[in-house]
Amino acid sequence: MKPYDALERAAPLPDPKRRAPGADPVRGRGATFNPGNRYRRDAREAYDDGWERPAEGEGESRQVRTTVTIQRVRTIIARNDSPDIPFTQSINPYQGCEHGCIYCYARPSHAYLDLSPGLEFETKLFAKPEAAALLRAEMAKPGYVCDPIALGSNTDPYQPIEREWRVTRAILEVLCAHEHPFSIVTKSALVERDIDLIAPMAAKNMARVYVSVTTLDRDLARRLEPRAAAPERRLQAVRALSSAGIPTGVLVAPVIPQLNDKDIEAILVAAAAHGATSAGWIMLRLPLEVAPLFRAWLDEHYPLRAAHVMSLVQQLRGGRDYDGTFGTRMKGTGLFADLIEKRFELAARRAGLGRHRERPFDTTRFHPPRANEAQGELF
Repeated sequence: MKPYDALERAAPLPDPKRRAPGADPVRGRGATFNPGNRYRRDAREAYDDGWERPAEGEGESRQVRTTVTIQRVRTIIARNDSPDIPFTQSINPYQGCEHGCIYCYARPSHAYLDLSPGLEFETKLFAKPEAAALLRAEMAKPGYVCDPIALGSNTDPYQPIEREWRVTRAILEVLCAHEHPFSIVTKSALVERDIDLIAPMAAKNMARVYVSVTTLDRDLARRLEPRAAAPERRLQAVRALSSAGIPTGVLVAPVIPQLNDKDIEAILVAAAAHGATSAGWIMLRLPLEVAPLFRAWLDEHYPLRAAHVMSLVQQLRGGRDYDGTFGTRMKGTGLFADLIEKRFELAARRAGLGRHRERPFDTTRFHPPRANEAQGELF
């Protein structure tokens, strides 16, 4: 599987001129504008026709509703051969993510649907209600090899629409029924709902959960991840999961220079206090359209720090906004990257947290579905 940050660009990325003249950022969303689709040859340019900006509460509403469309897919397991990713199989129950994290590296995937990686990524979502049936069919194939499946590798499997659509839970029910190991990455407390499925699998060394805690600063979290659970609520989820006997790790991801790197030590101390047993970190990644979106977000929310943050980001990436080289794209290079690595290692060791290297999952119990489970076996 070729990562988004390594794709060839079919067209130049849009000039980050932000949004239409006089327009306010959309309330409760991460992106401040919709960059154009990189695969299109044409583009729209905002034009100021001289009308004054409407007063607050008047004119066009800046609240954009979330829409969900059913996505019909032929297969549900995505295969990965990237050398710096610790899994070979993953499932994405949804495309797009309502959490609206401005830094999300999955945003460019919306361009494949002729949509923008900006606001449309977090407001025009796609659900895969047939995912469980497709998973069962793929596992039933004679050549299928059981290897742990990662949920949450692209978009959050417990984003708000999961409450209604329950695609993630249906997938877990299939995995549990056939004793297929899995891991989950989320920044949502909704994962607590499925403890009844996850805990029995964890007892057999077939399930783990990683909760992403980016900052303990509520104001920063509200701007950075506008529709994700509050930081303290995520830590409560860590406690609930670990109390149920589920191995639970915390991911400080991404680390953003001069925005949330100050919280690394405090996050790890809090994570350990809530029962986490492991921790990991990833440096900020800005592939393709994510870079202009993040720059616009910085200018909107942290204008006095924007230049300094991007200067440090470029120091990590060889003078560019991003470098997708395998092996270094997750951590960056240079003095600042080395400093974060050493700080994290020291803080994790003091907190008694492992370095995200647990024992291998047990794959020996897996039993594939029968081709027709509705029909009983003759013998």
